[in-house]
Amino acid sequence: MLLLSFAAFTSSASARLCDPMLPDLAQTFLVSSQDAAQVVSSFSVAYGLLQAFYGPLGDRVGKFRLVAWATLACTLGSIGALLAQSMSAMVLARLLTGATAAGIIPLSMAWIGDTIAYEERQATLARFLAGQILGVIGGQFIGGLFTDSLGFRWAFGFMALCYALIGSWVMWESWRNESTHPNPSSPSVSRGVLGQSLHVFSIPWARMILWTVFFEGMAVFGPLAFIPTYLHARWGLSLTGAGALMAAFGVGGFSYILFARKFVARFGEVGLARLGGAVLGMAWLVLAVGNHWIWAVCGSYLIGLGYYMLHNTLQTNATQMAPEVRGTAVSLFASAFFMGQSLGVVIAGNLLARWGIPLVFLWAAAWLPLLGMMFSRALRRRATALHDREG
Repeated sequence: MLLLSFAAFTSSASARLCDPMLPDLAQTFLVSSQDAAQVVSSFSVAYGLLQAFYGPLGDRVGKFRLVAWATLACTLGSIGALLAQSMSAMVLARLLTGATAAGIIPLSMAWIGDTIAYEERQATLARFLAGQILGVIGGQFIGGLFTDSLGFRWAFGFMALCYALIGSWVMWESWRNESTHPNPSSPSVSRGVLGQSLHVFSIPWARMILWTVFFEGMAVFGPLAFIPTYLHARWGLSLTGAGALMAAFGVGGFSYILFARKFVARFGEVGLARLGGAVLGMAWLVLAVGNHWIWAVCGSYLIGLGYYMLHNTLQTNATQMAPEVRGTAVSLFASAFFMGQSLGVVIAGNLLARWGIPLVFLWAAAWLPLLGMMFSRALRRRATALHDREG
């Protein structure tokens, strides 16, 4: 679990690494901020599309070992970004990094689903989320720190080193204790990639989860990519300071992890989905109307808290929506999530160019409470149906 959390850190850090770099990338490569944002969206597109490859492969050859290979392979894209001399080369390197990082977090979640009982799974996944949260914080801080000091290229060099070290550690562990990392066989694995994916899509509940996480990724992480730019342009914070301020997002996430068992016991899945959406709406509203950068600290904290309330509930259901092809199911979940992120960056970039950042934040504030409410109602209907069926 600890190694998988470390690997998740590197994946999440790469996903958010370029957020505070966008102004510097635009200046270095003489492109607009909207064009520079392609380094964020390209990662998400590649990450989402490659899930169709990693999920079925993990079901066949073993999830833990494949996590190790994917982590090591991320080194190549990071080195490519370090050496890129044009925006097109940078986007290509980010595509490669997204394509290889795609195999880390979803397969780790699927491995947890294979080994942890459902009753304990939400709390276990919450602990696993610690690596992801640190990655979100660390990625933005690392990106801003190197951009302000040695230059943005060395942020990619640092990540290449992290990938090499952590990937080697995970690989060594998989070789040393391969028998302790099961890959349960299932008749469904023989269906092939298309068959396994179609099986997941044939389940109505799975389709509900996939659509929900798609819109969640769009409305949370599209605007999130532009918070450091907003803090830098509106309040004059350095890129390092703007990236460091986003640590409040992680503090909110850790607040959820610390009390995850109590939250689950108190509110249940239905209540967490509804409350998470409401907290997210409040958070983006605070960011939109705040008249000082200090409000961004409060808003970022609430984004982290509300997001993990909602997303952890979605993740837990994703690990059980098609247990016979769990790797494929969770990979499709991640694909929908990152494709939503990619679309969200495009939408947020267009809103930013035409109407300014406050409208981007208001868009998220209006959409996310509705999303949380719709998913909570779907959870309640499903629970009622299962209860009636058992009765």
